Amino acid sequence: MTLFNMAATLCGKLFTSPAWLPLTQSVRHGSKAVTRHRKPMHILKQKLLAVTKYMPPKPGPPVGSLAPRPKRIEEESGLMRILKRDLEEVFRDNKMVAVAQNSSSSAEDMLLLKHRLKKHDIRVRFFPNQVTRAFLPGSPYRNMAPLFTGPTILLVSKEPKAKQMLVTLRGSPQIALLGACIDNALLSRQGILEYSKLPTMTTVQGELVSSLTLMTSRTVSLLQRHPAHLSALLQQYAKQLSPEEATGDGAKEAPSQPTEAA
Repeated sequence: MTLFNMAATLCGKLFTSPAWLPLTQSVRHGSKAVTRHRKPMHILKQKLLAVTKYMPPKPGPPVGSLAPRPKRIEEESGLMRILKRDLEEVFRDNKMVAVAQNSSSSAEDMLLLKHRLKKHDIRVRFFPNQVTRAFLPGSPYRNMAPLFTGPTILLVSKEPKAKQMLVTLRGSPQIALLGACIDNALLSRQGILEYSKLPTMTTVQGELVSSLTLMTSRTVSLLQRHPAHLSALLQQYAKQLSPEEATGDGAKEAPSQPTEAA
């Protein structure tokens, strides 16, 4: 036990000395350790690169070596001819044909709109754009072709009822009015608004009849007066048409009854 303690003390003194070096050292021989390896590409990425790899097109035959393909002339089906005939009747029998865009309105909303328009004798017609584009180029309504884009409907009536149509469409915001053909005149939305502000034909005819009746009554009342009074009015009117009156010689003379002569 004593010998072991003495050996431990001696070894402790030898190893704690700063100038002491071991007699043997281990030296490692061989290649350096590689710490970075390239990871293999994922299988999905390999497949994606293989699918998206650019493949140049094969050179085609020289120009003129092959005969041109004959163009196929497609004949119109019976359904297409029937729809075109119906569309032609719509434009021929109605004075107002308006085009509106249907923006995802439900069947219930469309049924309600039909009921409201029918009160004013305005009908709703559906035609595919393929039919309208085939009919319009050869008709007098060819300028309406740009209106038929997307889902569209036709609002037709035998009499121009633009005001009633606009009032009814206010309750259906999903129906947007694009344009119309009223009395063979193509109108935009703004043109339809201005047309709706015009008086009706009945009102214009009443105003014309009243104005003609008023003029006739004035003439009759003038003829029923004394002949001397009528002669004086005619003389005054002749003086107004004479050259002296035009040059201003008789400008100081006041007419006797200018208002009645008018």
